[in-house]
Amino acid sequence: MTIWHPDDDGFADLTSHDVFARGVPHNTFARLRREDPAHWAEWSAGQGFWSITRHADIDRLIRQTDLLSSAHGIRMEDQTMEEVIARRTFQETDPPDHTRVRRKLTRAFSKPVVALFEDQIRDLCHPILDRALEEGTFDATRLIARQLPMMMLGRIMGTPDADLPWLVERGDALIANTDPDFTEHVLDRMQTDAYRLMPFNSPAGAELYDYAQRLMAEKTAKGDTEGVLHMILQPDADGAVISETEFRNFFCLLVAAGNDTTRYSIAAGIHALCHQPELLARMQAGEVWDTTPDEIIRWATPAIYFRRTAMRDFDLHGKTIRAGDKVIYWFVSANRDETVFDDPFTVNLARQPNRHLSFGQGGPHVCLGMHLARLEVRVLFQELARRIRAIEPAGPHQFLRSNFVGGIKALPVTVQAA
Repeated sequence: MTIWHPDDDGFADLTSHDVFARGVPHNTFARLRREDPAHWAEWSAGQGFWSITRHADIDRLIRQTDLLSSAHGIRMEDQTMEEVIARRTFQETDPPDHTRVRRKLTRAFSKPVVALFEDQIRDLCHPILDRALEEGTFDATRLIARQLPMMMLGRIMGTPDADLPWLVERGDALIANTDPDFTEHVLDRMQTDAYRLMPFNSPAGAELYDYAQRLMAEKTAKGDTEGVLHMILQPDADGAVISETEFRNFFCLLVAAGNDTTRYSIAAGIHALCHQPELLARMQAGEVWDTTPDEIIRWATPAIYFRRTAMRDFDLHGKTIRAGDKVIYWFVSANRDETVFDDPFTVNLARQPNRHLSFGQGGPHVCLGMHLARLEVRVLFQELARRIRAIEPAGPHQFLRSNFVGGIKALPVTVQAA
């Protein structure tokens, strides 16, 4: 199955969004894992960086927040400290600041609380799949993968269903700000300094913040104090509350990351069904549901990388990484590391153990929404497998133009209903 880059010669430019628009350059990552696992890359658009590509290295370093900090930005782009502070969410903080904010939300996204959503998620799947399967041939990303996370986002935030398509469009403009199909303000193709203090350097951040202010005013007027938005506004144990800027950035993060990553995991799973027909039979046999979500999420790896900044000099694989250097954790490489995963380019729904790093496991920044993502993926594929006899490609798929968030943005398929 060739979901990866069709013409990657092993020396792809990992800074190029156009490279990733043709698929992940896995030949390049495989070469780096073998030959240069701590690779210095020059970059014409900013300060160079170190590429860390082996699973074992990322798994170890991600735990060391005193050595490698999130507080200077988590993307490849250079930022001034003014920009970092203006755009900062709890993702761009280190313990103990990160822990204080995270503690407010842990219960809402805990496994027992998320499990209570299962019936609701299943109920949402029914009309989504009914509509798509009636078409016979359709874009599975648009009609299936995009729909379920969008609807769940509304349930979590307490927003009207009528607002959800607009919210998701604005979230796409933020997190996919390098793809002209999602934004007019393409990060690497135009001057965006006017928005440099907005989340993701995008005007969509201002639009979402205005919406968040109106939403919270309406909730307050109604006496509605439920949900994660209210939780984040509560004082911490020391009586401190987040600022308006921090709330704006959290809201934008929730809209963008809470939707896109699960969407692209579902799309990758459907693509796998098209190219490994035996997967559908395994799902229909019902023996792999405990392990299926993590394998689909490993396969998808929607968060391609996260950046850290070295806080002091240290050595890795014979190289000296200096204080202030940018360090990129390439999760998409770690999740195909042949020293950890047998046959990593095949989807094995029974894979166990599955030590993928898609959720940033092991570090303090482990994904808050991982239990919800697993549940949405499991329930969606349970319902899809129950309703179809076969699924196959109906045309070429298209990848997102981004080296930060990876996914299939268009996936034409044809299905045979059961």
